[in-house]
Amino acid sequence: MKQRTYLCIDLKSFYASVECVARGMDPMTENLVVADPERTEKTICLAITPAMKALGIRNRCRIFEIPKHVRYTVAPPRMQKYIDTAADIYSIYLQYIAREDIHVYSIDEAFMDVTDYLTLYHLSARELGQQIMTEIFRSTGIRATCGVGSNLYLAKIALDITAKHAEDFIGELNEDSYRTQLWDHRPLTDFWRIGSGTARRLEPYGIRTMRDIAKADEDFLYHLFGIDAELLIDHAFGRETVTMADIKSYRSHTNCLGSGQVLGSDYSFDKGLLVVKEMMDLLCLDLVEKNLITGSVTLHVGYANRFNVTSAHGTTSTDVETNSDLLLIPAVTDLYRRIVNPAYPIHRINITCNNVMPEEYHQYNFFLDGAELERSRRMQQAVISIKNRFGKDAILKGMNLEEGATTRERNHQIGGHKSGL
Repeated sequence: MKQRTYLCIDLKSFYASVECVARGMDPMTENLVVADPERTEKTICLAITPAMKALGIRNRCRIFEIPKHVRYTVAPPRMQKYIDTAADIYSIYLQYIAREDIHVYSIDEAFMDVTDYLTLYHLSARELGQQIMTEIFRSTGIRATCGVGSNLYLAKIALDITAKHAEDFIGELNEDSYRTQLWDHRPLTDFWRIGSGTARRLEPYGIRTMRDIAKADEDFLYHLFGIDAELLIDHAFGRETVTMADIKSYRSHTNCLGSGQVLGSDYSFDKGLLVVKEMMDLLCLDLVEKNLITGSVTLHVGYANRFNVTSAHGTTSTDVETNSDLLLIPAVTDLYRRIVNPAYPIHRINITCNNVMPEEYHQYNFFLDGAELERSRRMQQAVISIKNRFGKDAILKGMNLEEGATTRERNHQIGGHKSGL
């Protein structure tokens, strides 16, 4: 098999950098945090500038954790602007690399298989990475870092661990240099896919580095982690079998559609039920617009942190696969009443429509008149059409105006944060 070469490019402190550029500030020297000032000081900063990280302030900290003597600018989140900027940067990638050789890992990070482009451009992988980074900065003012690797995993590790210490912000690894440079690197949590839980499970056995994992008995690791040990062992040796082609050809056997939110304050049982109805109503519209149906819905409700009982969880099924609000809202309402304890305040809600599939016919139910379902369906389609043309607030239901309702606020959010529109 031909040796592949990958780049992994990350946009430094992306949200904070976008806000700095908009203000004519340099994120490398200016202190700025992206956080919603309308929330409490416990709110998490979505991003902080490299200048603040240099002061020892950790990324994703809470506002109250920033030392009082540090002066900084607070920028309210503008998620739509970040999405638009990320799209502009993706268009820069496309100037160099074909779409089928790019995998967007997150809004600020992307993998590229550059194997067949190095000869075309008469450049090394490092030179190509530098050229792309330079164009990103020239076009947007956003600084980037880059990892170069002989497989996807090593490109990611080169980005996360070695690039930050390089003068040109580019790290480069193959299997040999990985073992030479990083086998004894600590902590283990610096490595992709090794979280604090995995590190804690390995610690009692004296396994604290990738060298320790590579030298450990494989049967013991499989006993400790099950099938996940296979990936852990491969990564300890710097191996990765997945290619860009594998990523592009992957198709999930089942699909779900979900919605979740963390409430701005602890909600009572009745207010929580109102939000569940709102969320299910919007999910029904989403199903109709995408021509999808579902036969079961899962509800997860998280209680306030001060209680020992953390959450309620359950799944309900409908008689037929459907996207009708006349069927799904009563189903999730009944599920909520069955599984949620009214004594505990509610702080988080997640709803998932399971095993969604393409709609091939209209759904009917023995307990509901077919004409009534058709009227409801046409109404849903009309609501979707109006919202798409005039905005999400163009049509609101009575429940959206009740105390504790969240739909109007969420209509102006992306990913639970202000869209900036």
